[in-house]
Amino acid sequence: MSDAFIPLHALKGRGAATRLAHRFERDVRDAYDDGWGTLDETAADALLPLQTEVRFEDVKSVLSENDSPDIPFDRSLNPYRGCEHGCIYCFARPTHSYLNLSPGLDFETKLIAKRNVAEVLRAELGRKNYRPSQIAIGTATDCYQPIERELRLTRAVIEVLRETRHPFGLVTKSSAVEHDLDLIAPMAAQHLAAVYVTVTTLDGELARKLEPRAASPQRRLRTIRTLAEAGVPVGVSVAPQIPFITDDMEKVLEAAWEAGARCAFYTVVRLPWEVAPLFKQWLELHYPDRAARVMARIREMRGGKDYDADFATRMKGSGLWADLIRQRFEKATNRIGFNRQRIPLDLGAFRPPGAAGQGSLF
Repeated sequence: MSDAFIPLHALKGRGAATRLAHRFERDVRDAYDDGWGTLDETAADALLPLQTEVRFEDVKSVLSENDSPDIPFDRSLNPYRGCEHGCIYCFARPTHSYLNLSPGLDFETKLIAKRNVAEVLRAELGRKNYRPSQIAIGTATDCYQPIERELRLTRAVIEVLRETRHPFGLVTKSSAVEHDLDLIAPMAAQHLAAVYVTVTTLDGELARKLEPRAASPQRRLRTIRTLAEAGVPVGVSVAPQIPFITDDMEKVLEAAWEAGARCAFYTVVRLPWEVAPLFKQWLELHYPDRAARVMARIREMRGGKDYDADFATRMKGSGLWADLIRQRFEKATNRIGFNRQRIPLDLGAFRPPGAAGQGSLF
């Protein structure tokens, strides 16, 4: 009997369509219609909403260091593993494999919260050999994803940074960052904080498919305006650029400038490890008419492969198509006025934290 494989279904509010097996699993199983109504049952199950599960973790360290020449910061912090926003292109999806979880649906439905993140950060900043350097928050998973409204781990981190006068920048797709303006705005006035808001496209329908549980593009523009009006240095990330999918970069940059963003950056789509098959599934579900063209252009930018991790090209790609994206970005930002003046964050104001619970006279 020949196998009749069950077609994939887009799941409402989710980016991935399957619990794709991670790269460390020995067994991989594919579903197929066995002639006993399996196809109908699976289609019905696909309509049921998937519940988000939050697990808690006590970590021993929270600051991650890197010496990558293509990354403009050497220190980062992420309060959460996994991300409910469900962005299909997220390069952090493969990290769930180390937890024996799927980079597909598990990544966006089984979240891990580092509940002691603030306490551990305080201890790390208090070490005798610690030297301040800008901390980038939310570089892997969004620090203001929906569970932050209840858990407030990102807020706790910022409270420690405020106490120690430690500079930081954060990147988010969420309007929830506005809830912490009472902390961020005063720090920004002291050159200790900056915020970057990712606006991948202005097309709301596309955004719902790409980033199903993130704020709408227009809501993100309102967040940029709110931050700028509060005096916070705010930038826009028009990342990732995906050939034949995100085609309104210039309009995004113009709208972000009008809202108050004054710096901008971009990357091209990255498909490491399990992200590549997940992204191909997404293309076949939502854009089957152009799936082959999209992947052909991505491979053209990656030396004929789905992905190349080379430091020199992994963020921007290489070749003709990557150069066209670079030219578009540079011409648009130069014309509009982006990146002409950057306000450096103040590293000299840092003061080590006191012992937990110990007050200060100053």
